[in-house]
Amino acid sequence: MDIAEIFGSEVFNESVMKERLPKETFNALKKTIRRGAPLDITLANPIANAMKDWAISKGATHFTHWFQPMNNITAEKHDSFISPTDDGHAIMEFSGKELIKGESDASSFPSGGLRDTCEARGYTAWDPTSPAFVKDATLCIPTVFCSYNGDALDKKTPTLRSMEALSAEALRVLRLFGNYTAKRVITTVGPEQEYFLVDKKYFDKREDLIYCGRTLFGVPAPKGQEMDDHYYGTLKPRVREFMRDLDLELWKLGVYSKTEHNEAAPAQHEMAPIFSNTNIAVDHNQLIMEMMKKVAPRHGLVCLLNEKPYAGINGSGKHNNWSMSTDTGINLLDPGKTPAENAQFLLFLAAVIKAVDDYQGLLRASVASASNDNRLGAGEAPPAIVSIFLGDELEAILDAVENDAAYKDPKAHKLQLGVDALPDFPQDNTDRNRTSPFAFTGNKFEFRMLGSMASVADPNIVLNTVVAETLKKFADELEKADDFNKAVNTLVKNTIKDHKRIIFNGNSYSEEWKQEAKERGLAVLPTTVDAIPELIKKENMDVFINNKVYKESEILSRYEVAIDNYSKTVNIEARTAIDMVNKQYIPAVAAYVSKLAEGVTYKNQISKVIKCDAEIALITRLSDLLSVMHTRVLELSDLRKSASALSGFAEAKMFCFKVLPCLNALRAVVDEAETITSSEYWPVPSYGDLIFRV
Repeated sequence: MDIAEIFGSEVFNESVMKERLPKETFNALKKTIRRGAPLDITLANPIANAMKDWAISKGATHFTHWFQPMNNITAEKHDSFISPTDDGHAIMEFSGKELIKGESDASSFPSGGLRDTCEARGYTAWDPTSPAFVKDATLCIPTVFCSYNGDALDKKTPTLRSMEALSAEALRVLRLFGNYTAKRVITTVGPEQEYFLVDKKYFDKREDLIYCGRTLFGVPAPKGQEMDDHYYGTLKPRVREFMRDLDLELWKLGVYSKTEHNEAAPAQHEMAPIFSNTNIAVDHNQLIMEMMKKVAPRHGLVCLLNEKPYAGINGSGKHNNWSMSTDTGINLLDPGKTPAENAQFLLFLAAVIKAVDDYQGLLRASVASASNDNRLGAGEAPPAIVSIFLGDELEAILDAVENDAAYKDPKAHKLQLGVDALPDFPQDNTDRNRTSPFAFTGNKFEFRMLGSMASVADPNIVLNTVVAETLKKFADELEKADDFNKAVNTLVKNTIKDHKRIIFNGNSYSEEWKQEAKERGLAVLPTTVDAIPELIKKENMDVFINNKVYKESEILSRYEVAIDNYSKTVNIEARTAIDMVNKQYIPAVAAYVSKLAEGVTYKNQISKVIKCDAEIALITRLSDLLSVMHTRVLELSDLRKSASALSGFAEAKMFCFKVLPCLNALRAVVDEAETITSSEYWPVPSYGDLIFRV
């Protein structure tokens, strides 16, 4: 198998463009892709024709404008290349007009009030910075999605806007450092993707997994992850074959699938791609999730992307590795060999620190969802409190800057492993902190709060925007300075002094940190309902509006969509739980109680001497649980109906603080019943079946 030949074989990439496009057209398109320069619209026809011919050579018969509405998934409407001829035949055509603009019925996509249901028209517009590809015999053209009035109805448009905002402000700063070579600053992202695999025959018997993506009931298996024997362990044959197939599908689509391994929990795994420009990384992560879902059934498996499919073991996140680089290849977050003497690095580092502290609520809101609430703070995931880990060396450097002290650089040394045959190797400047939500990891920041099934667009839109805003303030101040070097030193010093509360290098899992975070004045927002209002705080809305990332109406729409999604998610979970308890658990436990009662009656009829104390105690306990189960399912049903009768934030609050606790109380009763009911009668696969029989 020639991987180099397979990689990108289904992508209309630069090499294909160079081969199939006229030289002038290719150069113009390449400039757009690499520099973000406007594309001459007259070039659309030759590009469309070449794209069509290439796609047909790959077996494509249709094309689609592939876009990302505000529901965390992708959307596509397929049109064939067929065009009728006068003699009753057909030819294959694709025009520049069809490439540049499409029209989709926007009425059923989330809009958050940007349009009424009766206003159906929505436009898709070609994004030439992201390459087209062939998937399922269809030419997929990455596009943005907007309303008839031009409001962004998608996640791609604000992603591109935020990248432009950061580039503009970062270039202002670079010019002050004498860099006139760079024409663009690009944010890059490498989003690691965690997921679970479950045998399809067990998945099909779990109504909660089918409708909710997570188990609403279930007792942990006798063995969980406490032996640490799954993390990085040998891959099971079926999992290995799944990963091999997944890699091939992703490589064909130009996705740099690089790393794969078992994660900490049984049946949990991870894949990580190589870094890409943020807009490409957003596209690729959507393809990664789609392909995981498609490939798994080939192996009798189902891929679970929900953040917390099982209680009692690790949940799944998405670690967002983020950095800034110039188009000439300079990583602005690379400390170099002497970070203490690297003023440019320290200034960009200070900008990130200030941005994260000033807009910590926005960052928390960007990863908020009903499913991620179940994961954040659950031991394996960072708490719902934003803080920054820098490591010992950088913290010591910043302390020295703040206090006008000389930094004593500990001489770099090599780790000596004590075995002659093993090579010595240089030690990194700091250890990693796996508990931190926002950790510096050498030349990038790893934002670890993202949920596994969410789009990576939202947190990167926020990161790009808030860092752009901070760089704008820095540039404004430095451009007026008489002594630039002195001004940089003062700015870094004051920034660290004002924002050091956000820096925490300790154990973020500890209870002590939660209390300390409150004392520091950090935002503690444990639930989505707590976090989402951050979107519409004036200072947070202003940062988006001032940097032209969102209009006010677009921010309000995202707030409405987030609240609505939260309520709908919990509502579906409550309805599923009610259905399962009424139709599966109560009948199953009642049947088992009846069977036990028959045995007790039979024994008593045979002889008065036979003792039935154990059976009677079991019958009594199960009968009590049945009674409580019945009462709580009625309570849950009533609360769900009451919450659904509300709207907006009031509805979400009731689902969060009334419905969810009731659902969890119902789960506790059902789970106790599972521990004392014969497995022969239990109606659904157990946790042991789900996580240990892959």
